[in-house]
Amino acid sequence: MTHAPSPAALLSAAACPVLVVKVGSALLVAPDGTVRREWLASLVDDIAARTAAGQRIVIVSSGAIALGARRLGLPKGGRASLEDAQAAAATGQIALSQCWAELLGDHAITAAQMLVTLDDLEDRRRFLNASATLRRLIALGVVPVINENDSVATEEIRFGDNDRLAARIAQAAGAGGVVLLSDVDGLYTANPKNDPDAKLVESVARIDARIRAMADGGSASGMGSGGMLSKLEAARIATSAGAHLAIANGTHDHPLARLAAGGRATVFTAGPQGKGRKLWLAGRMTARGRITVDAGAQAALAKGSSLLAAGATAVDGKFVRGDVIEILNASGETIARGLAEYDAGDAARIMGLRSDAIAEVLGYAPRSALVHRDQMVLL
Repeated sequence: MTHAPSPAALLSAAACPVLVVKVGSALLVAPDGTVRREWLASLVDDIAARTAAGQRIVIVSSGAIALGARRLGLPKGGRASLEDAQAAAATGQIALSQCWAELLGDHAITAAQMLVTLDDLEDRRRFLNASATLRRLIALGVVPVINENDSVATEEIRFGDNDRLAARIAQAAGAGGVVLLSDVDGLYTANPKNDPDAKLVESVARIDARIRAMADGGSASGMGSGGMLSKLEAARIATSAGAHLAIANGTHDHPLARLAAGGRATVFTAGPQGKGRKLWLAGRMTARGRITVDAGAQAALAKGSSLLAAGATAVDGKFVRGDVIEILNASGETIARGLAEYDAGDAARIMGLRSDAIAEVLGYAPRSALVHRDQMVLL
């Protein structure tokens, strides 16, 4: 699928052989902390139908903290403190996995559990290990059920929401599409709860400032951790990795069947899919530093050139050669990501200099670029 697909196309095995479906806490867990089992059974019916049609499904499931908080009697849904959240996650994950396994098992589908942290997908070697496991499970006809490992994750090493996790899992699994089941039909021109004239945006080819201005940062249920802003970031990650992403309403029974029958959604169109290291770079969520460039350098990068020192106007952060850094334009927008060829200190010393002047400043023969085009991906 290289053009803008319909929402139904994402539920087609021919058009999208592997699909990631993200289920949020507010859909899966009732306000009293119990599993909405009848609704979940209807979703599993949909998953079984897609599996029978030849489409492989990967589930990213929230709900462990909400379920565990009820069992432990913790206040604020288990989110009063990091320790409470970790304890609730450890307790609730067992119940969550058991529920998925039982319901999938009713359809003779084997479920597998994978718990990951941010570092598992940001570190290149660990990403490859996770990717290999996912792809093998998919090849075996197993439905992986994935969640963030909130029992050990801290603020410094966590995704913070399963929208972005789903996008990264799509990249690791080689999926062609992602469906984020939400409590709204998709992205609106304004918050529909506050503006009766808000219109659904059915397709988005590029996430720019206009699109970001439409997003509302809140989580309507108060139970989850993501809002529309996190879904836009998930869309950026997924589309950069060559996967389409749809935000669709999951509050009804059989939400996937409803979407396949023409249900409303917002579909973000995938860009060209990169390969190997560049694909991994496109989906990363963290960086060690930033280099800001002038308009001339931005234009050169767009044409496929490396980032030369002459085009750099500012260097921020503490990074060493080989670290992932972001490249920003003069407006502060991230336009590329790549592997640094210089430590931050040396990069700052030579920014703005032509190549023939660098050796004299550094005292050694310079490398050809601050970031080489072979180790860089445009965003």
